[in-house]
Amino acid sequence: MSQSTSLGLLGRKVGMMRLFTDDGDAVPVTVVDVSNNRVTQVKSPETDGYVALQVTFGKRKSSRVTKPQAGHLAKAGVEAGEIIQEFRVTADTAAKYAAGAMVPAADVFAVGQKVDVQGTTIGKGYAGTIKRHHMSSQRASHGNSRSHNVPGSIGMAQDPGRVFPGKRMTGHLGDDTVTTQNLDVFRIDEARGLLLIRGAVPGSRGGFVTVRPAIKAKPATAAAAAVAAKGAK
Repeated sequence: MSQSTSLGLLGRKVGMMRLFTDDGDAVPVTVVDVSNNRVTQVKSPETDGYVALQVTFGKRKSSRVTKPQAGHLAKAGVEAGEIIQEFRVTADTAAKYAAGAMVPAADVFAVGQKVDVQGTTIGKGYAGTIKRHHMSSQRASHGNSRSHNVPGSIGMAQDPGRVFPGKRMTGHLGDDTVTTQNLDVFRIDEARGLLLIRGAVPGSRGGFVTVRPAIKAKPATAAAAAVAAKGAK
């Protein structure tokens, strides 16, 4: 769970593209669709013991929704979404929204703001030690026989005579929940509900992501403010 008490948005990774500044610099951005974020529940200390906003994104067939969840969404008057998540917020933020309200991107984020994007990385299946742990291969020649892309010996001497648990070896790679921190919001398309975030975010095209205000962001410098101003044009 995020340590932040700021409202975030749910979305889908559309893909990557590049934008050009007035100076002709090419900026790689990831397009995230955060349209149609809607509040499904406002949690309060009196009823739930804490303050939070429950938000859903996307659309889901009614036949794919469980009866308890359908009743929960019907109470809020909200169409069923593909994903649902809650954000811990302050009481002042929660007071701005009611169940069924839309959450526009411009209400939560601004151009030049630092954000943390969480998503599920692309699954790579069962991978070898070199690929899985980003190791360097062995020599391609000079006596190396059929041992180029392997980790080499993993054993020890007679004492302790075993491989310690946690040894980096082959195994499942990818399909992990990863958060990329301190990315810049380069541009906001309010009409289409798109966030254009500078840099790459976890996951494949079409994957769900969560965008939150950065919790480790440093104060913006004058140079960063100038770059953000160019991106807003």
